[in-house]
Amino acid sequence: MAQDSAALAATAAIRSAPDLSRESDADLLNDDLMPTTARERTWEWRHFAALWVGMVVCVPTYTLAAGLIAGGMSLTQAVLTVFLGNLIVLVPMLLIGHAGAKHGVPYPVLARASFGVLGARLPAMLRAVVACGWFGIQTWIGGMAIYQILNILTGDALRGTPLGYFGADLGQLACFLVFWAIHLYFIKHGTESIRWLETWSAPVLLVMGVALLGWAWMQAGDWSKLLGQPATFQSDAEFWAAFWPSLTAMVGFWATLALNIPDFTRFAKSQKDQVLGQALGLPIPMGFFAFIGAAVASATLLVYGKAIWDPVELAGHMGGFAVVLALLLLIIATLTTNIAANVVSPAYDFSILAPQKIDFARGGYITAAVGILMHPWFLLGSLSGYIFTWLIGYSGLLGPIAGILLADYYLVRQTELDATALYRRHGEYAYGGSGWNPAALIAFALGVLPNVPGFLQAASNGAIQVPAFLNTLYGYAWFVGLGIAFVVYLGLMAGKRRA
Repeated sequence: MAQDSAALAATAAIRSAPDLSRESDADLLNDDLMPTTARERTWEWRHFAALWVGMVVCVPTYTLAAGLIAGGMSLTQAVLTVFLGNLIVLVPMLLIGHAGAKHGVPYPVLARASFGVLGARLPAMLRAVVACGWFGIQTWIGGMAIYQILNILTGDALRGTPLGYFGADLGQLACFLVFWAIHLYFIKHGTESIRWLETWSAPVLLVMGVALLGWAWMQAGDWSKLLGQPATFQSDAEFWAAFWPSLTAMVGFWATLALNIPDFTRFAKSQKDQVLGQALGLPIPMGFFAFIGAAVASATLLVYGKAIWDPVELAGHMGGFAVVLALLLLIIATLTTNIAANVVSPAYDFSILAPQKIDFARGGYITAAVGILMHPWFLLGSLSGYIFTWLIGYSGLLGPIAGILLADYYLVRQTELDATALYRRHGEYAYGGSGWNPAALIAFALGVLPNVPGFLQAASNGAIQVPAFLNTLYGYAWFVGLGIAFVVYLGLMAGKRRA
């Protein structure tokens, strides 16, 4: 607690420092980027647990096991892979979250310590672009749930001919825009409205998950029928060749939040609250909800003759009041995930570009606009492309950033930061006045480079061929990038460690 008290004292000093308002530092700060005060640190462990439950219960989580089963895994293997991936990503989540809880700064400000007060814009923008892609994906899914409800209530009055470019009809696009507009309320009202939404919705969403599992059991009448989905691998070598890229994809799913978790932990009452809340809220609910998705899909195979992995499509088969209720809950689940996971981070990230002009709300509005421009209906084009190109691809970008943050905060800084210098153009983190740390840029580039060939082959569906070794290496993209960047950064910063 002594360290936390020292950090709070530094926060008070920063907020009262008259010289931080001078013109040379004005483009580095605004109220949203400043360290949180003691009064603002209101999140207890239950709020973090609720945050994760709210983010976990969403359609992409529900369908994660589906992609692995489609790739040849048994139901048990798929669910355990999801669970293990989330245990792994929990480690950097807690370690990077420590900085937010101790120093009260958001992710893009924390990145200034390693990348420089101006260089931090690079990792901030990379995280923001990924979040915008996810924002669009989740908004499209929520819009399709609204579309289903309205068609049920109006006798399919909204269904029309798909528009060529979008691959969707006018009613689908209209529902997408309606759900997009709902997000603007929470963007306007900031992080406290997000805490309220997550805390209120978490128990409701857990009940929904249990109800889905109960439905699956009643339809099957026997757990063995639900759990009997066999693997289709012909050998152990074939399994392991699929397992490692799949594990990387599962880590990549939350590799985004592993970076920007300080955006939330900066509001923690204590380190214990952020650690306990995240440990309870992430891996177990992720594994449980992936299991629900796989079990329910197995039940649909028995009931409808085909495995239905899309819960929106499944709700359409149930009919009556049940489908409307299920879709309403699905809309809530999608909204909670999208606001917490895909609005908070880019709102801060875009803010760092021009703090005096872009506050949290304006950053959120930019996110909402870019989310549309990223054409989410294309990102969801195929389940295998979604997992093995989208998830692994961006994990190869974010892994090196995580390695640099961890190396800098724990081994170079030993968890101590000069909080005032994080907001100065000519302080410790200006790196010779340029504002960019060459060591971080070199470490990042070397961390990303080995994964580029494999990504090109995956993104081109094999049209671009690369050596087998590099393609295999891509299956470990997050781990490879993190490890290389971590080691290179430490080597380049060796003479600058704290005594």
